[in-house]
Amino acid sequence: GNLLGSIGMLIAVGITALVGAGGYGPLAGALLGGGLIGAILAARVAMTSMPELVAILHSFVGLAAVLVGIASYLDPGVVLSGTEMRIHEVEIFVGVFIGALTFTGSLIAFGKLRGQIRSKPLLLPGRHLLNLSVLAASVYLGYRFVGVAPLSVQNELFIMTGLAGLLGIHLVMAIGGADMPVVVSMLNSYSGWAAAAAGFMLENDLLIVTGALVGSSGAILSYIMCRAMNRSIVNVIFGGFGADEGAAPAKSKGDKDGKDQKVQSVTAADTAELMREAKSVIIVPGYGMAVAQAQYPLYEVAQLLRKRGCTVRFAIHPVAGRLPGHMNVLLAEAKVPYDVVLEMDEINADFPETDVVLVIGANDIVNPGALDDASSPIYGMPVLEVWKSKTCVVMKRSMASGYAGVENPLFFHAATRMLFGDAKKNVDAILDALRQHDSQPPDA
Repeated sequence: GNLLGSIGMLIAVGITALVGAGGYGPLAGALLGGGLIGAILAARVAMTSMPELVAILHSFVGLAAVLVGIASYLDPGVVLSGTEMRIHEVEIFVGVFIGALTFTGSLIAFGKLRGQIRSKPLLLPGRHLLNLSVLAASVYLGYRFVGVAPLSVQNELFIMTGLAGLLGIHLVMAIGGADMPVVVSMLNSYSGWAAAAAGFMLENDLLIVTGALVGSSGAILSYIMCRAMNRSIVNVIFGGFGADEGAAPAKSKGDKDGKDQKVQSVTAADTAELMREAKSVIIVPGYGMAVAQAQYPLYEVAQLLRKRGCTVRFAIHPVAGRLPGHMNVLLAEAKVPYDVVLEMDEINADFPETDVVLVIGANDIVNPGALDDASSPIYGMPVLEVWKSKTCVVMKRSMASGYAGVENPLFFHAATRMLFGDAKKNVDAILDALRQHDSQPPDA
């Protein structure tokens, strides 16, 4: 997919350079500068930073649509009149609106994913009325913009650009951390429609087709993800969902006698022994695995266990990580075979027959409160039911809550064992323990 995308962009840029009416000097400078920035980003960005990179790239598409729209209005290049002029003005107005919203919304998403902006939703009083007011004002400005003599209503276009930018900021600020994967997917859709609008303004069929493909596929992916989370896509885009990220530690709900349950911690050696004796193991990766870059030794652990006759599989939640497919890409990077990487719906029923589940850096996607705690913000979201296994080992640095800021009663479950510390170091220790045991003579 990346290779085809690169080839497509090369063709598009090459043809634009060949038929461009402007000077080749400025164009060469733009190509060199953009290519250099892209090469540096590709070489330096780690897989853990891929979600925020995607978000910032979406902002570039939105900004490009805004600049193309304003330039097309100030210098249309071709004299239009009548119906053609009206259509072109509508194309400009809609393209700039979508582009400005995508630009600022993507910047906020970038900040949230990078941790520079708190993932807690900003819920202003009357926020829905505020959004509708901005939208109504934009429609009125569009009515004023269309049909008036050229260059006489440019203020309407610029005011709408500012309003659309504020709307993008407010929409994404009102969305909590648990929904950020869906937001990134929706911004991908917005950037596609912005590109399609730019294609109409430039009379470029390639931009129209590719923009429509990106826009529609992004919208479909967002809808699929919302269904997987048992969420309404309208509620996600316009609501506020999620709480403060990682601030409060998880708390015990207490046992039947009203006494607090105790966390049962284990060592890496204990975990290795559990996995060595298991006949079936399921590994549930999360963002913590990505941060620690633990997928490589984890694959070696899986290989050792499979050589011993143990069935090892990986369970992937639709919104694991902070980008759709984030965990799949990380595991593929570590050469984990595709046939042992299963989606939630394919593997959820197998947890009761599983000896050991290893949860590595995941939190919200394995929270039993999503199924049985009606007061939980993630109530109703399907999760991986890891607590149904015989033993569940959860790797975490601390007892802090996940990205959605929701406490997790899984940590206090009778079948749960907590393995604290850096995921990479713990997985390396598990791998060393397994290797040492296999290297010992049978009578040792």
